[in-house]
Amino acid sequence: MNLLLLFDEDFLPDGTARLTGRRAQHAREVLRAEPGETLRVGRLGGLVGTGEVLENTADTLRLRVSLTEPPPERAGVDLLLAIPRPKALKKVLPAVASLGVDRVVLVNAARVEKSYFDSKVLAPAFVQELLLQGLEQARDTRLPEVHVRERFRPFIEDELDTLFGRDALRLLPHPPARQPLTTTGVERAPRVVLAIGPDGGWVPFEAELLAAHGFHPFTLGPRILRVETAVPVLLGQVALLRDNTSSLRT
Repeated sequence: MNLLLLFDEDFLPDGTARLTGRRAQHAREVLRAEPGETLRVGRLGGLVGTGEVLENTADTLRLRVSLTEPPPERAGVDLLLAIPRPKALKKVLPAVASLGVDRVVLVNAARVEKSYFDSKVLAPAFVQELLLQGLEQARDTRLPEVHVRERFRPFIEDELDTLFGRDALRLLPHPPARQPLTTTGVERAPRVVLAIGPDGGWVPFEAELLAAHGFHPFTLGPRILRVETAVPVLLGQVALLRDNTSSLRT
């Protein structure tokens, strides 16, 4: 945990913050925080800064908080993600929060097991806990939006433009494609939507429907990656291409 996240309900009338539970335990047992020391903190949805430890007992951590810095810049990326295996999803959600993704739509697909929709991992409280872990790792404070859609075609035809907008560059990593990511213009796009299929890939109908709605197919190379690997690889490549272009301009 690289950042203690503070919630509105943590703040006391005098402006200090009182933490209990997992966060207080982490400060006590892992950080070994003593009164007078400072910890890295951030308010959910707001600024980051420091918290001076005023009290650290068996059940309470009380901090004098100073929040002065903005959280890291956003990635400018949204994900349309076929729901992966629950074990994989538990890895993917913290990763997308760590990497600054703004929106994630978890959507059904032909090669998605129907039982995934009954998994506890999709429970709102479980999703939020995984996202918070990602924010704590990355010293970020802004949660991604997560939407779950059980019907693929109605979402693409009726909701896609409303949720993601029409101006974002829509990209479809798809093994049959031959064009690399470097030919898609991603380095110039202010916002990108990545449509990542299940481990078995999008079926032809799904890939064709995505292409008909503006998604440009490209290849990641000859290796077929699992979703939990493909997501951070893709986000990293998008960020690298943008950073290289920005460096050249400056």
